[in-house]
Amino acid sequence: MGRNLYQPCLFILALAFSSCGTSTAEKSDDIVAEDAQSASNALASKFNAQNVFNTLPDRKLVLKLIEENKIDYNPDFLNNPSAVNKYTVEFFKAVNLGIYGSDLSIASSFDQTQESMVFLKCVNVLAGNLGVNSAFDQRMFDRIQANDNNKDSVLQIVTDSFRKVDEILKSNNRPATSAVILSGCWIEGLYVSCCMAQEVNTEAIIKTILSQEESLKNLIVMLENVELEQNAKFILTDLKSLYQAFDVAETTTKYDKKAIAGITEKITALRQTIVSAGSPETSSINNSF
Repeated sequence: MGRNLYQPCLFILALAFSSCGTSTAEKSDDIVAEDAQSASNALASKFNAQNVFNTLPDRKLVLKLIEENKIDYNPDFLNNPSAVNKYTVEFFKAVNLGIYGSDLSIASSFDQTQESMVFLKCVNVLAGNLGVNSAFDQRMFDRIQANDNNKDSVLQIVTDSFRKVDEILKSNNRPATSAVILSGCWIEGLYVSCCMAQEVNTEAIIKTILSQEESLKNLIVMLENVELEQNAKFILTDLKSLYQAFDVAETTTKYDKKAIAGITEKITALRQTIVSAGSPETSSINNSF
């Protein structure tokens, strides 16, 4: 079973694994901090993005699950490509690079070749603004076009490019930017999963969403081990609040969309703040919850 550094959104329909949280109905900030510290100790205080996705299955299993549940592609769940030029602050450029990276993977997973190329252009724009456009060069575009009929190959190419972004940023002493990009990937994946759950509402999808508590814990640890800019610190606060919602959801005995209502509400609010660059815009998806 493969483990990749960056697997944008591919956990969204992953096979469920046993959650490891407590069964209390509410988690205090002290408990969240304690859990995060415990995870941090396990990671030996190292910044390691791999741990965020260390429980994810191979993408072929994810694609199979999409097919088995007859999940339809819905572009309304994804970020608007025309919004790419409004991200002018480095934090919003980075986190939305992650958002669009997930959207690119989602479109590719559903064989949406034309939309995949649109999201790829968005990724290229933001990568250029962040100084990592060498990860999305002409060779990468040519590889995607040559494999546009093989979505697994396309997803591998995208994964490799995001791995290169991570390497470039870390070699230039910019681990916080790398962490923010990965956070955007994770947030968009969970958000789209919750959107899908509103339509499909199967036990498998709900359990998959609930299984993401472990990767969320590692995401929190990762962000705590880098120096975030002041305008980026809200993302860590909101993810800790989301972690509490996961703990509440674990008490459920019926796996339907009501079980993830709190998770859906919090991830939707956080994602909307990110894609709107902090402006009070409202999306149609938000209104549907």
